[in-house]
Amino acid sequence: MANLWNDDEAKCFAEQFAAAGEAVAARVYTSRLLGRDPTLVLHGGGNTSVKTTCQDMLGRTIEVLCVKGSGWDLVDIEPPGLPAVRLEALRELQQLDQLSDADMVNVVRGALLDSEAPNPSVEALLHAFLPHRFVDHTHANAILALTDQPDPEVHVRRALGDSVLVLPWIMPGFPLAKAVAEAYAASPDCTGIVLAKHGLFTFGDTAKQSYDRTIELVDQAELYLRRAVGGLPAMLLGDPAPLPMAERQAALARVLPALRGACAVKSERGVGGFDRVVVDARTEDDLAAFGLHAQARKLCLSNPITPDHVIRTKAHYLYLAPEAVADPSRLRRLVTEYEVAYRRYYEASAESISPNHMHSPKPVVAVLAGVGIVALHRTAQGARIAADIAAHTVRVKATSHALGDYVALTDDELAEMEYWPLEVQKLGKKQPPELAGQVALVTGAAGAIGTGIVEVLLERGACVFATDIDGDRLQKLQSQFASFGLRVGTHQADLTDAAAVDALFAACAAQFGGVDCVVPNAGIAHVSSIEDMDAEIFARVLEVNTTATMRVLQAAARMFRRQQTGGSIVLQASKNVFAPGARFGAYSASKAAALQLARIAAMELAEQSVRVNVINADAVFGDEQTPSQLWAEVGPDRMRARGLDEQQLRDFYRERSLLKQPVTARHVGEAVAWFASMRTPTTGAVLPVDGGLPEAFPR
Repeated sequence: MANLWNDDEAKCFAEQFAAAGEAVAARVYTSRLLGRDPTLVLHGGGNTSVKTTCQDMLGRTIEVLCVKGSGWDLVDIEPPGLPAVRLEALRELQQLDQLSDADMVNVVRGALLDSEAPNPSVEALLHAFLPHRFVDHTHANAILALTDQPDPEVHVRRALGDSVLVLPWIMPGFPLAKAVAEAYAASPDCTGIVLAKHGLFTFGDTAKQSYDRTIELVDQAELYLRRAVGGLPAMLLGDPAPLPMAERQAALARVLPALRGACAVKSERGVGGFDRVVVDARTEDDLAAFGLHAQARKLCLSNPITPDHVIRTKAHYLYLAPEAVADPSRLRRLVTEYEVAYRRYYEASAESISPNHMHSPKPVVAVLAGVGIVALHRTAQGARIAADIAAHTVRVKATSHALGDYVALTDDELAEMEYWPLEVQKLGKKQPPELAGQVALVTGAAGAIGTGIVEVLLERGACVFATDIDGDRLQKLQSQFASFGLRVGTHQADLTDAAAVDALFAACAAQFGGVDCVVPNAGIAHVSSIEDMDAEIFARVLEVNTTATMRVLQAAARMFRRQQTGGSIVLQASKNVFAPGARFGAYSASKAAALQLARIAAMELAEQSVRVNVINADAVFGDEQTPSQLWAEVGPDRMRARGLDEQQLRDFYRERSLLKQPVTARHVGEAVAWFASMRTPTTGAVLPVDGGLPEAFPR
């Protein structure tokens, strides 16, 4: 375990956060040092504090505890993430023998200097009861591996000696704060406190001293584990060997749509009757090897390495042996069995804690033997968090198993944590956006209309897998929507190549788990009279606009069948389907044929609850950032024919419509998002987005 303290960095933090005071600036610095190492804390885990002084409204100097607030992560915490609480108000509570969670929260929030500050950590009382100026709390992997044993103290003493205290599992909040304070009072010379199956507390007079003690103790634990286990645990060494990496990726593309479909939750509020999930898959060699070990299933059915993880990953992981990875029907049966087991756990251990409030019984993490691990969540960020935790969990469980016998909390103890209101509230109550959990695949995504579609779908909460034949424009699109982070994926593909279409859907499945909304939008144009039409160019337009669309529809149908959760297809046709223009025969004919394919698909895919609809747009010129390639092709001819310049041409198309409004790419995107929301039982429909052209009214 490397000590990351750097005097120059510490000085920079002192200067950057000078307004918050020297102590808080130092606290921010060492908090971030802890947060940098995922083997110490993960995604909001752990907490830190500093005791300092400030002035109240009357100008009096008072002692305060600045402790990590809810919603902040140590890796990027700033002074506002350490809300100040009146220290004396918290310390007085140590006199009590009992304190309810509700009363504890009321006292702590009431002691905040800023009523709008985030809720202080549920461990705030523990930080307050300890006398030290700086206190650090981590969930270090090495410490958990030592304590997730039948007798946690045995290995802790061998690894860390007698300078630390070891406490059994105690429910966080007031009970744990009281126990830690009493244990410290009895042994004030200790350098740290190990909480079995929970983590480590260290402390000091300076931020550096407290941080140094954390690193020193975790380093001793890691050295002990290396000596005892002999390096990498046998479960992670790859005997038997996992699949080669290329085969792992191919397996993910096959299995994830079925797994994702099985883990969707039927819901009247969900889009199309389902609350869908997206996936985050990890295929590192050690994770792929873990699932093939004889003890893998047993460890997947064991409880988490620390109960803090249960709200993110659930207690147990779904274990899929090689035969289940290869057989979707067996996989679905195992998901059903998982749900039954979770209901039994709830009824036996949690129902009395939280009546009528069972969490979803679906698995959040799956271990695929020989392939890796997969996390499933309503949001891409949630899946990423669960996958990070699961990867660390698998490695710690393997290490703990190699050390002796992995033993976690009992179901009753875990259920108390899983349904503890103060733990559940960490997840927040914010309603997810309408298209959360949906995966949309958009072809021709880097063009003007495609960009507008991608933008609106992302804003509505969907994950979007964007494809285009133009790699440079696709890279530009990726940069344009980089702020959406994990929810954007790109893949360059020539849709006239059948193998490329299959690879496109496989890549989307490997990244997000499957597809729910397919938007065939790719197309090309050509200007020529029929008399002068080049047959090869005509065939090329048909190949791109019609045959390639047919291939995308085929691949979408196969994906929807594997998922069994319905879906939508929103085909971008054209106003020219109903109102073609002279010298635009190749484009008009190919788009009319594509519309007919969509109508047939609407009839054929209805049995799978797939809705197929069409948008007919017109005169979408794009903007300076993403101009329309189609209009770059046909615009010069239209300007010559009408004797107009570019702006006059735009004005002409606007004024010829009934609404006299320009049509933008966002307008098309809004129409796609409406169909993707599946708010009405609509299929086989054609929606004009053209400002109103009577000659193009669908009929």
